[in-house]
Amino acid sequence: MDHMGSEDFQVIDNCLMIRLPEEIDHHQAGFISETADRHLLRKEVCHVVFDFENTRFMDSSGIGIIMGRYRKISCFGGKVYAIHADRQIQRILKVSGLNKIVEVLES
Repeated sequence: MDHMGSEDFQVIDNCLMIRLPEEIDHHQAGFISETADRHLLRKEVCHVVFDFENTRFMDSSGIGIIMGRYRKISCFGGKVYAIHADRQIQRILKVSGLNKIVEVLES
């Protein structure tokens, strides 16, 4: 299992880019949420972009990560985006209803 580090969180222009790990489960969820929130509070961030390029598995804790960041960023008029989401991830976003709040960008 790969572990995330600070290099997986980058602020580019006014977007927080989060490169997600191969597996998003409860083991990773706390670190991802806390680190993302620190960036949201500290930097001039208007939008959050979740990069699913390396992700092959996501359970309900991944859904919670996305929902939590959406709640925080939407208070300021920001949006949440997903990039590099494969068919499996897109299906999870749709079944969970996240596709209504997360804009999936074609890569």
